[in-house]
Amino acid sequence: MKQLFDDLSYRISKETTKQYSTSFSLGILALSASIRNPIYAIYGYVRLADEIVDSFHGYNKERLLTKFKEDTFSALEDGISLNPILHSFQETVHEYNIDVQLIIQFLRSMEMDLQKIDYNSDLYKEYILGSAEVVGLMCLQIFVDGDKEQYEKLKPYAMILGSAFQKVNFLRDMKDDYYTLGRSYFPNLDFSRFDNNAKLSIEKEIQEEFRQALIGIKMLPPSSRFGVYLAYRYYISLFRKIKRKSATTILSERIRISNGAKISLMMSCYVQYKTSLL
Repeated sequence: MKQLFDDLSYRISKETTKQYSTSFSLGILALSASIRNPIYAIYGYVRLADEIVDSFHGYNKERLLTKFKEDTFSALEDGISLNPILHSFQETVHEYNIDVQLIIQFLRSMEMDLQKIDYNSDLYKEYILGSAEVVGLMCLQIFVDGDKEQYEKLKPYAMILGSAFQKVNFLRDMKDDYYTLGRSYFPNLDFSRFDNNAKLSIEKEIQEEFRQALIGIKMLPPSSRFGVYLAYRYYISLFRKIKRKSATTILSERIRISNGAKISLMMSCYVQYKTSLL
């Protein structure tokens, strides 16, 4: 029965999420059960692409990504894939009518990670659009369950939340991105002159995006609101921890939130949500 393979595919996407991200796993658990599997499918798909460009050193990354791209569109066309993560992803895309242009834009940003790019403002915006904002839009399509009016209303907020998340990731991963992968995403930034003033400028931009994103989170359907709010609160906590560190520290270590702190955060968010403070 194909249903057995479908179920297996979603379980593998779920396990991929759990292995790679405690924070997103907790956030997905806070979603209604009916929409967890498709969100796992999106995370699993995005994670595979990220691993190709970020972790598979010693392999032909360009060839792997090209094959991944080809396999993606074959799965979408055929309605099936023997790669369980691609299979669960294509099922989700078809079930929720996710725009294929969002996938194309995402893969474009993954291709950018294989190039040596001096990011200006336009390329910076393009990379964030594909690597984060369109992922937020894929999830939003699931959250609103095909309601086009609600999707268009919440679209700007989903994009700006994805942007804020990604910029926090840039600050968190600055050491590895620059020294290991040779990347610098922030436009016109000279790392030899990265100081607290430059860091503060970036932080002000992120702070404003978080402020705007919360407006949209409050308008999400109940089935997804708490889960997205939990992810938002996690990133706010990480962001505040980064803000307390100096520019020198950011370039020398990766800032983290402990698993214990994540669990505590989840509990406090739940109390806040249940007491209608959100």
